Amino acid sequence: MSVPEYFELNGGDRMPKIGFGTWQSSDEVLEKAVLAALDAGYRHFDTAHAYENEAALGRALRKWIGDDPAKRRELFVVTKLPPGGNRPDLVREYFDTSIRNLGLDYIDMYLMHTPFAFEHVPGDLHPKNPDGTMKVDYSTDLAAVWKTLLKLKESGQVRHLGVSNLNLEQLTRLSKIEKPACLQVEVHLLCQQKALVEAAKKLSIPIVAYSPLGSKALADALAAKTGREYPDLLQLPVVKRIAEAHDRTPAQVLLRYTVQRGLAAIPKSTNPTRIKQNLSIWDFELSDSEMKDLGALDKGEEGRICDFTFFPGIEKHAEFPFKN
Repeated sequence: MSVPEYFELNGGDRMPKIGFGTWQSSDEVLEKAVLAALDAGYRHFDTAHAYENEAALGRALRKWIGDDPAKRRELFVVTKLPPGGNRPDLVREYFDTSIRNLGLDYIDMYLMHTPFAFEHVPGDLHPKNPDGTMKVDYSTDLAAVWKTLLKLKESGQVRHLGVSNLNLEQLTRLSKIEKPACLQVEVHLLCQQKALVEAAKKLSIPIVAYSPLGSKALADALAAKTGREYPDLLQLPVVKRIAEAHDRTPAQVLLRYTVQRGLAAIPKSTNPTRIKQNLSIWDFELSDSEMKDLGALDKGEEGRICDFTFFPGIEKHAEFPFKN
């Protein structure tokens, strides 16, 4: 089954279906990993203002670009408006900070990171009340924020606008104003988001899967707090069986399954060998029976890892996306 390596976007731009994730990476480690990823052939890089590593990513990218503007055009760089910026009057301020951090003339894709919002507290991306709950901004107007984001394109400093962590109702609502260029959400074997994926396809909105390998670091951290068990996707018997049959790594099988479903994926690794392996998924394909076996592992909402419970009290926000 031949799978295109890119999503074709408006204006002739192409978004590679395998990108490089940067969440939870320190600056020094990230810079080395990004340079290794560039050498391996990655051209899609995903960060966010809330990750606090835009500057490190920017340094590595600029080192690779050097004085060659053609190299910049090879890249597809994504960053995101943080929850504290989900107000029309703050969009430009946060965008300007991100593009300054990255040190680039333009950003290829700018995403609304979440549909919910925190209070804007300068210097504090995750403000909390004395009792440990989040300082939630309950006044969020998603439509107004989206319209303000759309105006950024007029500046020429951002080529495409998308959204992240929205549910189907929220995605449909914003699509009536203007369709996002992509939707980035958690998708992996245990949380396959089948209904959302099909709905997005009908709307012709590409989906980018974050945590496609299961985000073991986050899963382990949450398990330590909650006692809930999160299986290691790379160790699942079905995945290991299929990997052995194709002489591939379990991670390659998970990523191939994702793109064969018609999605993009942004795996994260700082290991040079695994960085190369995660991009090398275009020369094999999974059979119909293997796709069916992997599809049967879906646990729906029970399989979700990033449910934002690490932000106490955020579920009270009217736009919290996982109520049902």
